[in-house]
Amino acid sequence: MATLLYRLGRGAFRRRKVVVALWLGLLLALGGGALAFMGPTSSNFTIPGTESQRAIDMLAEEFPEASGTTGTIVVAAPEGETLTAPQRQAQLGQLVKEANELPGVLAALDPFTTGSVSPDGRYALISVQFTEQVDKVTDSQRTAYEQSGSAAQAAGLQVEHGGEVMNSEPEVGSTEAIGVAVAMVVLVVTFGSLVAAGMTMLNALIGVGVGMAGLYALSNTFEMTSVTPVLALMLGLAVGIDYSLFISSRYRQNLLEGFDGDEAAGRAVGTAGSAVVFAGATVVIALAGLAVVQIPFLTVMGLAAAATVAVAVLVAITLLPALLGFIGARVLPRKHRGGPDKAAAEPTQGFGFTWARWVTRARIPVILAGVLALGALTLPATDMRLALPDAGSGPAGSAPREAADLIAEGFGPGFTGRLALVVSGDSPEQTAAAVQEITTELQGTENLLAVTPPNLSGDQTTALLSIIPGTSPTDEATEDLVHTIREKATAVDSADILLTGATAFGIDVSESLSDAMPIYLILVVGLSILLLMLVFRSILVPVKAALGFLLTVGATFGITVLVFQQGNLAGLLGVDTPGPLVSFLPILLIGILFGLAMDYEVFLVSRMREDFVHGDTAQQATINGMGHGARVVTAAALIMVSVFAGFMLMDDPIIKSMGFAMAIGVAIDAFVVRMTIVPAVMSLLGKSAWWLPGWLSKILPNVDIEGEALRKQLDSARTPDAAQV
Repeated sequence: MATLLYRLGRGAFRRRKVVVALWLGLLLALGGGALAFMGPTSSNFTIPGTESQRAIDMLAEEFPEASGTTGTIVVAAPEGETLTAPQRQAQLGQLVKEANELPGVLAALDPFTTGSVSPDGRYALISVQFTEQVDKVTDSQRTAYEQSGSAAQAAGLQVEHGGEVMNSEPEVGSTEAIGVAVAMVVLVVTFGSLVAAGMTMLNALIGVGVGMAGLYALSNTFEMTSVTPVLALMLGLAVGIDYSLFISSRYRQNLLEGFDGDEAAGRAVGTAGSAVVFAGATVVIALAGLAVVQIPFLTVMGLAAAATVAVAVLVAITLLPALLGFIGARVLPRKHRGGPDKAAAEPTQGFGFTWARWVTRARIPVILAGVLALGALTLPATDMRLALPDAGSGPAGSAPREAADLIAEGFGPGFTGRLALVVSGDSPEQTAAAVQEITTELQGTENLLAVTPPNLSGDQTTALLSIIPGTSPTDEATEDLVHTIREKATAVDSADILLTGATAFGIDVSESLSDAMPIYLILVVGLSILLLMLVFRSILVPVKAALGFLLTVGATFGITVLVFQQGNLAGLLGVDTPGPLVSFLPILLIGILFGLAMDYEVFLVSRMREDFVHGDTAQQATINGMGHGARVVTAAALIMVSVFAGFMLMDDPIIKSMGFAMAIGVAIDAFVVRMTIVPAVMSLLGKSAWWLPGWLSKILPNVDIEGEALRKQLDSARTPDAAQV
């Protein structure tokens, strides 16, 4: 592989105009495709086979008039007044009439007709039914809905707009640019050259542009949730900058050793590029592996992010050497541009060497302290709860949050997450009997406030009942209520009875993902052991890497639970409503952190193996690997943390928690596990770290990830002085 990549890098350097033109042409073509064919994103999650999904499908068939999205206009009278007063009732009637005339609205129901007025008469809910699904509601229709009620507000009523129709795609903008700006500063400090930093960043941004344009160009062919492009952007930026950094750093080192530009580029892509390809492949495999969970929206998220990472790898090994050909020696600081600089090429005994020596000397205390500390941080994860976020957990001040808070204030927290019970029989009589039976069965159920009268389908064989819990949608007591209702429904065998609604659906999603997570974790850990065994030709190094990954994941889960679920230091991150973690965060985090953890493992340990194979003692090889790799890995980790942290500034609670968890996970894995625990363990294992049974050595192919065979081949054919062309 190293030889193939060497030729690819050298060829791209020499034919740089063609390579750059091809990539820019692809970017323009995909950008045009994105503008022409971009489809809408969806805020809906579907999991086929679950009870709530089956009920949703049944409702769409039996109640087609209610298949569109819904809105809820919440109205509150001033303190001391009621909406039942003649004047206020007339104002409320005018608002209902206004809502019925909004574009895209099928019907808006009078709260006095539906009984949606609070017992004290101060609050009312106007149910608004739209003709289209939420992802097909236009921005102008949504704006008109949100601006309705201005006359009622002028008359002194409080009017808030909520419901599914207010679900919108998270906006990506200036907050994420902060992370990119910090990454740029890290690159400038690392390279000591603004040109080198700018070229590395430009290369990564072109890769992200190609990946995102391709994703949007194909978005009409599959249903993509609103979180999917944000995840793809987040990962594409982070790995794109990191991969370019690794190859650029090796190219600079080759120039300082006296190699000409094309040779330096070829060797950089053949060595550091091999590690980039392997590291990128692990990320792609881990993300694509989410398909084994068999949850459609998660499969799409994983494949979209994997495709963006794959593009980042291709850009790093083709476009980057081409760009290096254009800037030449300007990739180096000014003082090193005069020609071969052996002194500059020699490794300085910097902090990386000092840290490695200290860690290897104090290896036992370091290992114990690191494992115990990360183990302690893992403990809060035992209390982790998962749910899909509701409007009540949205950012303070947003319209959906204001509406949810007002509903909870006037009607109780359970009204923001009403459940829907679907009863379907073979005849109207059978359905009616089943409705009566289940209603009687549910009487006296703990935490159940009310069961509304049934709404019947056209043929009266399907009935829809609303169930109002006493607690909020994400409360543990509501989850218990859902299970209780489903258990009692099994006692009624005269009809099919299914429980759904946003709250029940969120519980089904969370439980499905929780069941799949152990399987996926075993798959990922097993994959890491096999891949690293192939790369490092060792038994203990892969096992050590997998255990380190488990420490990273556990500590990351624990810290995320502490902040987002338990509320510790939540105010500093703008988390105003702590609650359960979003359902798909843990399993997604496992896939992402696995790939990123293997990045740093490969870049650090491959140099340790290289020096060990070349005759260094195991102890010295460990120190050399850390000494040579610490600066670049530190910069790469800081860049990745900065990019992820930029997404923490978004208001969307899902994106905020994802950005936080990935930033914390990368920081823990890079600085605590890979740069502290790993060298300590490698020093403790000594030569046995590289032991591999003879029979297994014959079976495993030699992928030469560190380019050892390539260097021997090239060095036997030329010397640095002879390499001048």
